[in-house]
Amino acid sequence: MDKKSLTALARQQLKLAVGASSGRSSQTVYGGHQRHLRQTVVALAAGNELAEHDLSGESTVLVLSGQLKLVSGEKSWKGSAGDLLVIPDARHSVEAVEDVAFLLTVAV
Repeated sequence: MDKKSLTALARQQLKLAVGASSGRSSQTVYGGHQRHLRQTVVALAAGNELAEHDLSGESTVLVLSGQLKLVSGEKSWKGSAGDLLVIPDARHSVEAVEDVAFLLTVAV
């Protein structure tokens, strides 16, 4: 059994993101490339984004704090703390509307 505080990790990653020149920071909390399931806390400072990309497998975003926008083609979805967004099986990007931390879950 392993227990982690997502609230504390989100706070830590946000602090790192705000101080980073890239405006982002992340830490894998479970799994990795050698497993089928990977969960990563990602933080983006306001105004920064994860550029358009693909993910293999099924993916979700659970917003831990702040607000983001998930964009795929002509569609977009806003997410705030507590929202769970299912990532479409298509190219997409994530924009930080305000400082945001989220749990990215990917199952391959």
